[in-house]
Parts: sequence; structure tokens; C-alpha cells
Amino acid sequence: MPRLTIDRVAPGAYRAVYGMEKYCRENVDPTLYELVKLRASIVNGCSFCTDMHSREALAQGESSRRLFAVAAWHDAPFFSEKERAALALTDAVTRLGEHGVPDEVWEPAAKAFTEEELGNLLMAIATINVWNRLSIATRNEPPLEV
Repeated sequence: MPRLTIDRVAPGAYRAVYGMEKYCRENVDPTLYELVKLRASIVNGCSFCTDMHSREALAQGESSRRLFAVAAWHDAPFFSEKERAALALTDAVTRLGEHGVPDEVWEPAAKAFTEEELGNLLMAIATINVWNRLSIATRNEPPLEV
């Protein structure tokens, strides 16, 4: 059972995060956005978001093969250089440690994306990390049947 329903107990805060989600959805390539959301959710161990973003990506036409490979993207040949840069940045921002995002991750992303695209990608990574933390903290579980 979920501990609480965040949109019910903090509706203003929920709407603010949803506003970030809406902005990112409108300003990041949809395929890339689903890959980033799935990767961060896997890294964070968020079952609700992993389930949701896998289903959403499949519904948008993404292949199951690429979706399964997101878990081991470093070794999978199915991703473009741009997607690899975004996935590496997702890993670094999601696992943000004492030393921040290393140059060897930032530089390929900065080369693959315009400044505006990079800014929007960072917002997307930050947004899915907010959703992951809310779902994990409240023990939000994926539906057993869809």
C-alpha cells in the first residue's frame, strides 16, 4: 500500500512538478525523453516509473529490444551517439556525487546537443528524478494489470 497520495496531500507541489514534466515533454525529443526517464528510473530502482515509462515508450513505437537494453546501455549497440551522451548524462546526474558531473560525461553531451537542448535535457533528468524519489518514498507501486 502506498504511504500517501502526494497529489492529494500536496496538490500545489504536485502541480509544480507536473508543470516541469509538461515543459520537458514539449521540449525534449519524445524518444530520447522516454529513454532518459526509463534509465533514471532503473538506476533509482523505481518500479512504478520503470513500468510506466516502459509501457509509454512501447505505446509510442519504441522497440522492446532497445528498452531492455537501457539497463545495460554501455554495451548495447542499439543507441546513437546522441542517445549515449544523454544516457551517460542521465547516469551522472542521477547518481550525482561529491564531484558532480565529470567532464568526460559533460563534454560529449555538450557536443551532441545545443545549449538549449542540453538545458532541456537536464530539466528532464531532474524531473524524472523528482518523480522517482516521490514514488519510492511513498511506496507507489505499478498496477498489477493494465
